[in-house]
Amino acid sequence: MTAAARNLTPVVLELGGKNPTIVHSSADLGVAARRIAQGRWTNAGQTCTAPDYVLVFRDVAKPFLEHLRETILRFYGDDPQKSPDYGRIISDRHFARLMDLLASGTVYHGGEHDRADRFLAPTVLVNVSPNSPVMQEEIFGPILPILEVGTIKEVIDFVNAWPSPLGLYLFAQDHAVTEQILASTTSGDAVVNDCAVQPIIHDLPFGGVGGSGMGKYHGEWGFRAYTNARGVLYHSTRIDLGVRYPPYDRNKTLRTIMVQS
Repeated sequence: MTAAARNLTPVVLELGGKNPTIVHSSADLGVAARRIAQGRWTNAGQTCTAPDYVLVFRDVAKPFLEHLRETILRFYGDDPQKSPDYGRIISDRHFARLMDLLASGTVYHGGEHDRADRFLAPTVLVNVSPNSPVMQEEIFGPILPILEVGTIKEVIDFVNAWPSPLGLYLFAQDHAVTEQILASTTSGDAVVNDCAVQPIIHDLPFGGVGGSGMGKYHGEWGFRAYTNARGVLYHSTRIDLGVRYPPYDRNKTLRTIMVQS
């Protein structure tokens, strides 16, 4: 943005952020676990649209965690390091950063790692404090913190206490709950009963808001974002009303107002 400003060039910024994922009591927990797992651990969590943390309602937290563990085992097996479908961390620096984040909670599942292979297993953290290091930055890796909540207001207050995310994901079958949370929060995009799939829907505008970016692209939105419309007006000379030209008097002024109205 700084470089573009020197030439007065408009920009679209897609900046990522901590994408909240909400699992309501009315959610289909099995589907939620599968879709969250796929969204979080594709490319070992190194995607800007990945679910960054989960706010799960307390009354369904235990069965949701069980579904999540079963899903990870089904996706990647007992030894995910041998899975052909599981990635590696992009660099030694990021591997070290992610290893430091593991101490932010209790490992419910995963945590295995191999520094030489830059391998970090799909990891679920529980007993995570909102003030812990894993909640202070975009994780961009295969660690998923799970935090329990008790009310919709608690969810809304929690999400709104952080910079507006790139994506907000909400799993619920209760339409009233969905609409209340969507109406009370902001995000670049939002997905109901799925996550991290919005970039592949090219009819949807994609991009952030606030701390997660500015501007939208994809499809027509991308065309408009990266072009500069030039307005051209052809005006006939056959009629040239004198009311538009000075000198002005009260009658001209009134007629001009009437024409413009």
